[in-house]
Amino acid sequence: MAELTPTRQRVLDFIQTEVHAGRPIPTLREIAAKLGFRAHRAAAFHLDALKRDGFIECESGKARSLRVTSPLAKLRGRLADIPFYGSIPAGFSDDREQHPDGCITVDVTTIGFKPTRNTFALRVVGDSMIGKFICDGDIAVFEHGPEPRAGQIVAALIDRKNTLKTFVVKNGKPFLKAENPKYPDLIPSEELVIQGVFRMLIRKARE
Repeated sequence: MAELTPTRQRVLDFIQTEVHAGRPIPTLREIAAKLGFRAHRAAAFHLDALKRDGFIECESGKARSLRVTSPLAKLRGRLADIPFYGSIPAGFSDDREQHPDGCITVDVTTIGFKPTRNTFALRVVGDSMIGKFICDGDIAVFEHGPEPRAGQIVAALIDRKNTLKTFVVKNGKPFLKAENPKYPDLIPSEELVIQGVFRMLIRKARE
């Protein structure tokens, strides 16, 4: 990554300030006037250097197409948005409706799998899965559709109540197992519906 000179940093800062304020991308003349250049050619010289070093980019022949980018952009893989559906109990099962509540943007290369239209995320509430290192406040990502294998972590609807547990099969009968001895196994009396199979965990640093 090239190191910015003080002047080029001022040019970049001015462009970012205008963009963040919701104003149009400044023209060469506006940049020259703001930074005290005698001619707009000086602004063009610094913009060319910023473009060459990867700090900005623009479409050839299009006015005001300038935009600030990152020198690391070329290292970034394809981004994908995973819908966020609120929370899921990791404790005793609970009757909880799940509605779309934004999305989580991830780098496909970094997470190691390609999200599909059936991928979704939920915030974990509770401590029944600490044996699998899933803690209260974590965001768990799931895939809806595939049949779970014994031992996999799942988001499930057991007797119409939501929970996050380990899927277990014993004597041909499926049930849900907590990974914390404080909580009992959950054996369905009516139905067990697997809403999604666990794929990855996102955790924020605790203070």
